[in-house]
Amino acid sequence: MLRDEHEELPVASSETGGIVLSEMTRLRLGRQLQAMYEPVIDEPLDPRLAELMMQLDRDKAGKPHA
Repeated sequence: MLRDEHEELPVASSETGGIVLSEMTRLRLGRQLQAMYEPVIDEPLDPRLAELMMQLDRDKAGKPHA
């Protein structure tokens, strides 16, 4: 269920002055983010990006480029 854009979210201030979301709000936000990004996780990685990531892994391990 979506909230009206003018409806305030249940929040509180932390000791450091930051905003703290209620547990219900955090759970709802987590479910919404998961639903939004889950299809992206199943997409294949662009081959150019995959090669760059492999190069980074090799660089971290100290191995030469192929």
